Amino acid sequence: MKKIDILNYITDFRKSPNDVKTLAEIRSHLKVSDDQALANMLEEMKQLRTLREMEKNGERAFQVTAK
Repeated sequence: MKKIDILNYITDFRKSPNDVKTLAEIRSHLKVSDDQALANMLEEMKQLRTLREMEKNGERAFQVTAK
């Protein structure tokens, strides 16, 4: 699992550049076995302002702000 994999899953600049994915969708798509590693990567990308955390249907979700 790499940061670019997360970014590529959340957004596709040709089809859906402003797509929002929930944490559960990201986990299931990437088949995450280590939740802590995913949380660390998401937090780091939030601090770098690459991702924006929001809420989608009452769940924690993410949107790519810069790639």
